[in-house]
Amino acid sequence: MDFLAQRSVIESRLSRKFIHIGTGPIFVLCWLMYPDVQISRWLAALVPLVITAQFVLVGTGIVKDEAAVKAMSRTGDRREILRGPLFYGIVFVLITLIYWKDSLIGIPALMMMCGGDGVADIVGRSISSPRLPWSREKSVAGSLSVFVGGWLLTIFIFAIYVWIGTFSGPITRFLLPVTWIALGAMLVESLPFKDVDNITLTVVSILIGYLVF
Repeated sequence: MDFLAQRSVIESRLSRKFIHIGTGPIFVLCWLMYPDVQISRWLAALVPLVITAQFVLVGTGIVKDEAAVKAMSRTGDRREILRGPLFYGIVFVLITLIYWKDSLIGIPALMMMCGGDGVADIVGRSISSPRLPWSREKSVAGSLSVFVGGWLLTIFIFAIYVWIGTFSGPITRFLLPVTWIALGAMLVESLPFKDVDNITLTVVSILIGYLVF
């Protein structure tokens, strides 16, 4: 994404969302490569931790990385990385350490943040639809895409975890719980708060996860 954005093959806003959507599923599937020992979650968490440290260094200007700035910011201002992208990285670290691959709580929360919040901006800008009365910068299409994108991505990851044997199936037992989580994620994402969706959406998904699993 850095390579493509720096060369204007794709616009910065779009590359930012591709990173937002794609990182989560790849990372969570890589959890399956780790052995079932306590240190595994700490070693896995080092990956987003190092990337988050990079966000801080680039966002504060300590490290110059124009490719990263173009790929992760909306306007080309490096300080934007210290908001949404930084929160994104912190959430990855915390969920990896707290929930890991043996929990049904953390994965949906990450997938709602990636597949839900990430898809919403792309769909909201691509499809013309009515604006939400309580949040004029957000649209009906964008909000519905949070539900659909988060739901599909979560079920996709759960299906692989069931197939591998990490979670006990059948996959149908996850459909209703994930639907409730996706609904909550959609509602909280629709609220008129800027740059904190990565936190609010994830926290709500975790809380609902405790109720439905």
